Amino acid sequence: MSLLTESVLRKQLKNTDIKEYEVVKGVIITPSAKQYLQDKNIKLVIVDALGAKKQGNYKSEKEDEGKIFPKYICLQGGYVEEKPEHMTQLYGNKLVPKDNRRIEFRGRLDSLQSKILEVQVIASKLQNEGVVKDLEEILSFVRNILRAEVLEENLPEFSILGISENDLREMSHNPKKYFNMDHFMPNYKMGEIIVELNSIRSNIREAEICGFKAFKDIDGEITRNDIIRYLNRLSSCLYIMMFKFLSGKYK
Repeated sequence: MSLLTESVLRKQLKNTDIKEYEVVKGVIITPSAKQYLQDKNIKLVIVDALGAKKQGNYKSEKEDEGKIFPKYICLQGGYVEEKPEHMTQLYGNKLVPKDNRRIEFRGRLDSLQSKILEVQVIASKLQNEGVVKDLEEILSFVRNILRAEVLEENLPEFSILGISENDLREMSHNPKKYFNMDHFMPNYKMGEIIVELNSIRSNIREAEICGFKAFKDIDGEITRNDIIRYLNRLSSCLYIMMFKFLSGKYK
């Protein structure tokens, strides 16, 4: 028997403007799905297999009487009333094992945020408030990525540190033009801030690879190109910050 959840509705009805939503008789509709339709002022209509309407208002709809709605739905199959310790919520009431690739990706983003905060502390102690300020914007950027992934929202076009997406690529590929410097390999003589910024950049690249694995479907297509693109540009942004520091633009 099919199950209609809030998360399914969110995907199907995103960017739509409808007044009625038809569901075939026999489909189990979770309470949260009903509430979502109610909140959107969308009328739930039950139809038979041939499409004939049976009822026109979900408030008077009796199809679910006598049925038990599980608290959690396991992505790999089955239902549970209590969340097992080895599982966590992917979204809504859908559970997955804690080694699920999307959960691992979220953990990478958490670690990335932690690293950014560590470097902010270091930059503040070294009295470089310009670096601290730029990292605060980057921290917010990463948190927006995490939020969009958890809520399954699309990420919009963006700029960061006052630099457009296209200019990020251009500047990171042509540092001679913008900073009068050639590409370089970091080393310890460049100082603590450069080493730490490079560490953030490396963490971003690791998160990007983890995201690629998490959002690659069975056909090898990426389902969240927006997230992968954001992370790719963000690593370019950190590289640009390193050039800004070495060229004295943070002084």
